[in-house]
Amino acid sequence: MNAIPFSVEADLPIYDHRRPVLRTRPRKAWKHFRELLKDKERTDEVFRIFEALPWRGFTAAGVKFLSSERGQALRAREPYLPAILDDHAALRRMPAGSLAHAYCDFMEREGLSAAGLVEEFEKFAHDKPRFQDQFLWYLNRGRDVHDLLHVLTGYGRDGLGEACVLAFTYSQQPSPAHLFIGYMAGLNMKKTVKSSAPVLRAVREGQKLGKACPRLIETSITELLPLPIDEVRRRLNITPPRQYHEAHRVWRAMGIDPYDMLGKNPPVPNVDIAQAA
Repeated sequence: MNAIPFSVEADLPIYDHRRPVLRTRPRKAWKHFRELLKDKERTDEVFRIFEALPWRGFTAAGVKFLSSERGQALRAREPYLPAILDDHAALRRMPAGSLAHAYCDFMEREGLSAAGLVEEFEKFAHDKPRFQDQFLWYLNRGRDVHDLLHVLTGYGRDGLGEACVLAFTYSQQPSPAHLFIGYMAGLNMKKTVKSSAPVLRAVREGQKLGKACPRLIETSITELLPLPIDEVRRRLNITPPRQYHEAHRVWRAMGIDPYDMLGKNPPVPNVDIAQAA
């Protein structure tokens, strides 16, 4: 198992106030979104959009949680999620039909790993200042639960599925970047592929479904993994998305594969920067 790349010592400050306060920069977000449209696998562009459209309440939420007994207990129990999530041998020993098995199935089918997402983030953050505080743990969990949300919600890794997961996440972690990418991606799909598919309704539904779910980054993942996935969804108030599957049905009836509807290099929509802001 790889070493944890940051300290989980109890005497670390909860928040290092030398951390820079990120400014909202819509033009920068739009620039990086245009690059993302050219290749949706450019994870570094996603990180840059989030940097340009930060959740201003992130610090307060993290400090509040880490100041609680529950937050400290969870930090001690789950110091580094990628090490837990990438141990598929241990996860496969959990009961069949569990969240653990569904997660392994998804990650193996897609050729993904939790460590891979960390590596992508490190490429983005390699030249940025590092801060050793407890908030780093909270910050990382926002990244590390992303693929779990795909499994729990049933949204795939197609363009619409990613947009819907981001909209879902916005209701838990309200960074403007979640909605910006989600809705702008939806608009691009509607512009590129003319159809009656309820694309924007699907994104809006994802946002609505996320409101009913407790904040996953503040939830014990190790408690959820051995449970039947349907039970986990009940506990988290996650219900199946309807508009997303209806959009897929419409596209497939047109002979369009929802997982390859835009290709690798779709045209960039001509959207005014004022709309992007």
